Amino acid sequence: MKLITQENMMSAFAGESQAHMRYLHFAEIADKEGFKNVARLFRAVAFSEQVHAINHLKKLEHLKDGFVTVAHAPFGPGNTSKNLELAIMGEEFETEEMYPAYLEIAKLQGERMAEMSFKWAFESEKEHAKLFRRAKEAVDKGEDAPFKGIYVCEICGYTVEGERPDRCPICGASGEKFREF
Repeated sequence: MKLITQENMMSAFAGESQAHMRYLHFAEIADKEGFKNVARLFRAVAFSEQVHAINHLKKLEHLKDGFVTVAHAPFGPGNTSKNLELAIMGEEFETEEMYPAYLEIAKLQGERMAEMSFKWAFESEKEHAKLFRRAKEAVDKGEDAPFKGIYVCEICGYTVEGERPDRCPICGASGEKFREF
């Protein structure tokens, strides 16, 4: 793997891993504040971030040494409204800056497997941002988000609210590969 793409993959792994842990913590806070559906959303997206992190990590199996990684991550957890704001900020960074740049570099360097991993995460993060915005609107009115089923593709991390899809629109996996939250 080309060096710049490799470094981007390591940073993406670090960022997704941190998001996974942040969202699990945010879920606990939402539960304590009585926002059960928002907590469910945080857990679903945490799982999606785990899928992204593992997909990125698998592309780095050739490495043997220790490396320092850098990941842009919003810090400073608070109440559920603030945590949703932090989550939106993180997802927007990924969709507006990080993954578009990483995708272009992977394409330029001919790194097809990295490109696929970045694309799957990029498409998923767009959905996360939309879901977090909807949840924040409800929470800011003092209500829980009116989410029905929340499903996450175990292959690419794509997240959808409503009904389980027959096929993943990102990776093409069958609907059976979606985990319900």
